[in-house]
Amino acid sequence: MTSSQDPYQGDDAPHARDEQWPQPPPYPPPPPPQKPQPSNQILSIIGFVCAAVAVLFIPILFGLAGIVLGIVGHTRGEPLGKWAAVAGGVGMVLGIVLGAIIVGSMSS
Repeated sequence: MTSSQDPYQGDDAPHARDEQWPQPPPYPPPPPPQKPQPSNQILSIIGFVCAAVAVLFIPILFGLAGIVLGIVGHTRGEPLGKWAAVAGGVGMVLGIVLGAIIVGSMSS
């Protein structure tokens, strides 16, 4: 006969539940955010190339492309991004002025 002071028997015992369902390990902390490498400035480089091409060919298209690529590169942390955007704008203006001078000299 069992008395009310006997320890738990069977599956209802507290120690049996602890052994059957162990606690999961704690989650590791998330890794710190990584900054882009300064050598990875692809968008800024392409923006500078577009700025140079804008001086001679289709200044509105290539100038705007240089501005947009420079801005996107700047928002992604590229140090030369803002300068690529400035160069795109300058290349666009120079290309438009150069084109107007060439067209004006041809019509005279």
